[in-house]
Amino acid sequence: MKLAQSSVLTLWLLAAPFVHAWEAYGSDPGGSKFSAAEQITSNNVAHLEPAWSYRTGETGEGYINGPGLTFEATPVLWNDTLYFNSSFGKAYAVDASTGVERWRFDAGFAKLERFDETAARGVSLWHAQADSGQCAHRVLFGTLRGHLHAIDAIDGVPCKDFGEQGVVDLSQGVGPVNPGSYTITSPPAIIDDTLFIGSAIGDNRQVESEHGIVRAIDVISGRILWSWDPVPRNADDPARESWAGNSADISGGANAWAPLSVDQQRRLVFVPTSAPTPDFYGGHRAGDNRYANSVVALNADTGDVAWHQQLVHHDVWDYDTPAQPALVDIDLGEGTVPALVQVTKTGMMYIFNRESGEPLIPIEERPVPTDGVPGEVLSPTQPFSTLPPLSRQHAITVDDAFGLLWFDERSCRQRIERYRTGDIFTPPSTEGTLMTPGYPGGANWGGAAVHAKAGIAVTFVMEAATVVKLTPREEFDPDNRPEPMDRAYMHGTPYIMERIPFLSFLGMPCLKPPWGRLVAMDLRKRQIAWERPLGTIADLAPAFVPNFEWGVPGMGGPLVTASGIVFIGAAAEHKLRALDLNSGKTLWEADLPRAGMASPMTYMSKGRQYVVIAAGGHAQITPQTGDYLEAFALPLGFSDASGL
Repeated sequence: MKLAQSSVLTLWLLAAPFVHAWEAYGSDPGGSKFSAAEQITSNNVAHLEPAWSYRTGETGEGYINGPGLTFEATPVLWNDTLYFNSSFGKAYAVDASTGVERWRFDAGFAKLERFDETAARGVSLWHAQADSGQCAHRVLFGTLRGHLHAIDAIDGVPCKDFGEQGVVDLSQGVGPVNPGSYTITSPPAIIDDTLFIGSAIGDNRQVESEHGIVRAIDVISGRILWSWDPVPRNADDPARESWAGNSADISGGANAWAPLSVDQQRRLVFVPTSAPTPDFYGGHRAGDNRYANSVVALNADTGDVAWHQQLVHHDVWDYDTPAQPALVDIDLGEGTVPALVQVTKTGMMYIFNRESGEPLIPIEERPVPTDGVPGEVLSPTQPFSTLPPLSRQHAITVDDAFGLLWFDERSCRQRIERYRTGDIFTPPSTEGTLMTPGYPGGANWGGAAVHAKAGIAVTFVMEAATVVKLTPREEFDPDNRPEPMDRAYMHGTPYIMERIPFLSFLGMPCLKPPWGRLVAMDLRKRQIAWERPLGTIADLAPAFVPNFEWGVPGMGGPLVTASGIVFIGAAAEHKLRALDLNSGKTLWEADLPRAGMASPMTYMSKGRQYVVIAAGGHAQITPQTGDYLEAFALPLGFSDASGL
């Protein structure tokens, strides 16, 4: 079948039974997480009620990776249908008004397949100019195998003309691949008939790991159109000089595991890149390591670098650029400009002109510690946003220690005294460095939701510290460790790395709360508009502890609506909340069967606005995981004027 090659969605838009869609992972191709839907307002949001619930059936049972299961998908909408995926190669289509399943696709993962990652954050949609039969409307998504699938949005059948029977194997052409270490966890971005996709690569195994290539792929045939490597392997690449010697030839990673954003008008693809391999030692890659830990704008037609801004030099903290860049047209005081809003694990928010890459909010290079482990060569400065930090960046002291019981707090104080502490960018050490923000952030993949008209960006941040320790390889004794930590051998370096969240014996963070906050930044005034703890400890602490609203760790992000409502789950609590955009006040909350460790979405269907979130918990944060997709709406027939 030959399809007309165009991104024009005229046929779909004319036929759509709703006005306000959520057609891409972040609401729109630019990832603003903003919805024009405004049926739900501050006056009626308190009347939201459960509309429907759907279960995928994927609980992880029987899978070797099942204990690490996450359900992080944000659905997308087309033809009154929601489309999304789950961890082990499955995709689903459910009725947007009822939650009734229309079809499901199964890539056929073996339960004994092992993967370094278990996330699956969503799918993307593509539509032909004319409805010319099978696969004129396509669902595109990657899997933990490193495969890219194209299936028919109508019936879930593979698109046979795409790659090999509907599959393109993206684990080819990235260097030697360790089984289960090259995965795809985020949905592709699309301009016209081209999709753009990165990868998630298992961290800290070795220096010469898989290449973090970003690819442009023909949506119809699956043919690779161009590839771009964030590690500059070509001698004539201007970024090459920021990699000492031949380090750019041997280093891997710097991959874009978070979703990409696209500007269709300017034909630019915006790529958030991560750390080179391994994360916590870089003595073999002296220099800033440009294109890693950056926002990079690529020409959509050629893959050439249009501009780039590095947000962490020579990363040894796992401070990836973790979130989809948010593209918005916004007035910051001197007229409307095409902006890019980027949040980071460092707890900073950066604003760039997305045409030129110039900072719209100044960035300052500030001195940071350079006394890393022997063999390390650290950058003497780091680029700090001049916006107020979203999260703690100062050194932890014994006065910050916290425990639910006296002996718990005493233990935390003793451990603070044992470790190296310091302000942000204090390097990993042989005694163990207490990092703040920790390696999960700060901000993470939940990203920012931006209400451009109000000039406010909202993001969820964590304040849970982590410990990272480097031990010389010849001194490492696996049977004599002061406390159990996750271990990585970092082959090709002189060190073995251990790391762990900084938790007490009772499993709670060792620092005073809040451990999770929602922060609203006023981009025009260049100040925090409001911030508040997010979440109670009801589903995290032992049962004997009162239900304090201390703010808890979590994953996921917010959405904002034109009516000034912020919807968010994210916290390690079984709740979905609606907050006022201007004040942060809670307007409504609802129970979920599991924690909503995903970003919610909203849409209009048959005259009714729905809010939907995946409630699956997170195996590394919450005691329980699940497979629920939960929808909420105003009661049928409800109006502000008359009620029911």
